[in-house]
Amino acid sequence: MTQISPKVRSQFDSLSPSLQNAILEKNVSINTLYDLIGVLDEIIREAGTSKGTFYHYFDGKDALLSSLSYLFDDKYEELLTELQPDEDSFEKLIYLNQELFGMIETSVSRELLASLYSSQLITRGEKHLLDQNRLYYRLLNEIVSEGQKKGELTTEMSSYEITKLYALCERALLYDWCICNGEYSLKAYSGRVMPLLLHKIRIPSHSAIK
Repeated sequence: MTQISPKVRSQFDSLSPSLQNAILEKNVSINTLYDLIGVLDEIIREAGTSKGTFYHYFDGKDALLSSLSYLFDDKYEELLTELQPDEDSFEKLIYLNQELFGMIETSVSRELLASLYSSQLITRGEKHLLDQNRLYYRLLNEIVSEGQKKGELTTEMSSYEITKLYALCERALLYDWCICNGEYSLKAYSGRVMPLLLHKIRIPSHSAIK
């Protein structure tokens, strides 16, 4: 029987009963979100191309995507301690993107990510990726607001609009990486492209693209 650590019990309990049973049958120890995502990835691969099996597990509840959102937010919480107060806000945004995409590229399979995005498109339930209460959005909005006050980021757009633009760019890059079957490095490509996509939000005196 699979052992579930108290650290991830709430995430496990949020999954559908069918998915919980599938995880418990794996007979493994799940101590972190990385462990949980790894088991979910294995279940996805075993489901193969069978839509019937896929929906039997996910039950139309989008619980799997919720777990991945937790994983992303955990990464952002870890990065909070590494951000320097006097660092340029635009550079903070690019740094967060690089670190998150580096984690995704090395720790989350494309198959799982693609399945998660597919389930988000068709679900009638909660849109976890768009939940403004997530640490992801709260941290981004905080950085953007600070950058606007310091004169580093434009005030022609609201902090909400800039945060939405940033999240949109990230989703677009993740989607492209999935449909291209990971034929390029997600982290390296986003390192080149994100500054170009977002350079208009930077105040001219801070806008030199490195």
